[in-house]
Amino acid sequence: MSRIGKMPVAVPAGVDVSLKEDQISVKGAGGVLSFAQNALVKVTLDAGKLSFAPANDSREADAMSGTMRQLVNNMVQGVTKGFEKKLNLVGVGYKAQAQGAKLNLTVGYSHPVNKDMPAGISVATPTPTEIVIKGADRQRVGQVAAEIRAIRPPEPYKGKGIRYSDEKITIKETKKK
Repeated sequence: MSRIGKMPVAVPAGVDVSLKEDQISVKGAGGVLSFAQNALVKVTLDAGKLSFAPANDSREADAMSGTMRQLVNNMVQGVTKGFEKKLNLVGVGYKAQAQGAKLNLTVGYSHPVNKDMPAGISVATPTPTEIVIKGADRQRVGQVAAEIRAIRPPEPYKGKGIRYSDEKITIKETKKK
């Protein structure tokens, strides 16, 4: 059995977990998240801890038990604390502005770029060159951050573009004659 799959997920106070035959739902202060349950994994809830065990001895069931455990752990973390991604804009005249559930970007194109946020995801711009994306669903927060970064990815010669705040860009040397 996988090492990750062996560890139980602690369910903190204020978080409600409901197990059904086909899905797991987690409800807390950050919202409600649900996930389709896999037939290869047996999930049990006892004394505020969720345990995951493979349903049979196959390699797929063993791997899936660790995967399900981590996905449910992310759901529990998401409804309690939430997840956030920070993006930085690097370039002359590059700026971002959040207006409700919309993000307006000026990133060197001849027109401004508008990005609508999906439900459950909030966006903020503490400074004109910073974007903070927050939400309960870790996968959706990462996906929205990746879509915003894809609007103008950092280029390798000057480093201009939208990058993650912890991303290191290796600047290439220009061609010499």
